[in-house]
Amino acid sequence: MSLKFNYLFYISFLLGICLSVQAGEWSGYIAGESRYFPESPLSANQYDDFNLSLSAQPEYRHEWDDGYQTFTFVPFVRFDQHDSERSHFDIRELTWLKAAEDWELRVGIRKLFWGVTESQHLVDIINQTDLVDHSDSEDKLGQPMFNLALIRDWGTVDFFILPGFRERTFPGSEGRLLSGGIPIDSDQTRYESGAKEKHVDWAVRWEHSLGDWDLGLSHFSGTSREPRFLPSTDGAGRFVLTPYYEQINQTGFDLQITKEDMLWKLEMISRKVQDGRFTALTGGLEYSFVGVFETDADVGVLAEFLFDDRDDNAATPFENDIMLGMRLALNDVQGSDLLVGGIFDLDSSASFYFVEASRRLGESWKLSLDAYIYADMPRDDLAYGFRNEDFLQLELAWFF
Repeated sequence: MSLKFNYLFYISFLLGICLSVQAGEWSGYIAGESRYFPESPLSANQYDDFNLSLSAQPEYRHEWDDGYQTFTFVPFVRFDQHDSERSHFDIRELTWLKAAEDWELRVGIRKLFWGVTESQHLVDIINQTDLVDHSDSEDKLGQPMFNLALIRDWGTVDFFILPGFRERTFPGSEGRLLSGGIPIDSDQTRYESGAKEKHVDWAVRWEHSLGDWDLGLSHFSGTSREPRFLPSTDGAGRFVLTPYYEQINQTGFDLQITKEDMLWKLEMISRKVQDGRFTALTGGLEYSFVGVFETDADVGVLAEFLFDDRDDNAATPFENDIMLGMRLALNDVQGSDLLVGGIFDLDSSASFYFVEASRRLGESWKLSLDAYIYADMPRDDLAYGFRNEDFLQLELAWFF
């Protein structure tokens, strides 16, 4: 995968820091993954049944200056059996951190997360989604940034300058597409900004804890991480979808309230786009039954409501939905856990079911199982392209 922005400044500057200090510590993982798609693909170019891939994410970390300076390097690579676009390399992090008593400065490529809800993360906008890695949008690409954090008694304020936009990754023509079998042609990517991927974005975020309340307030201005798709044709005259990235201003708010065994969660955004402004929110609760049946296990029940006031014009299938789920943590030595649930469209028959489970094997191995099922997707639903994309994924990772 060719990178559309220049890493040279960050790599030369930060590797220079690395070479000027003593050796640090390496950790990370190597993982093998197997996916099984029980249903036939929507396009004859796509693979059927099984797919294998191998990924690795080492991490180098070094601290000096009595812990006030840190260098972190986290590359990621994946080799996929069938999809050439899923075989890719990325720098998740390449960061120098300078810390003081009441401020921190980070320079480089970084990955960070904002948000509290389970079903979707509306306020999490800094990093681009690495969609070829997983369709759940949890995996992110590294983002170049300058980040200054001011640490005060009344909260922490983070300022971000983001020079260099990352395009979203999409499966290739051989991969299992999530677009109804229509290829996505990233070579024709378009931007609202004349600066294209060189547009400099900025963001600011305040976060603070007040007793049982954890609050976050953020604002982002720049190129949207979520593309619109425009109908087009490729060089061979075939119908394709072209990503289009517009300029947005988004204000976000997230809140988590902890009351004994109950968690209340909320994420809200107001986003200004080309054709107006819209509001979206995800909110709900998670209640934990601790030590069920006089064991060490905890069982949590989750419920969240997903809303987008654009209704049928929303660029997401989650405009009026509810998520119900259960989380099981055995609290054993192996760290065994299980999350099962579903998201149900309140306006149609569409539903999405998921299972996520993991367990450590010995001291260095971890086995993970994911299952995703898309049921009763109507033709007018944005998730209609997922109708044949049910899959079971098994991953075995070795940590070092």
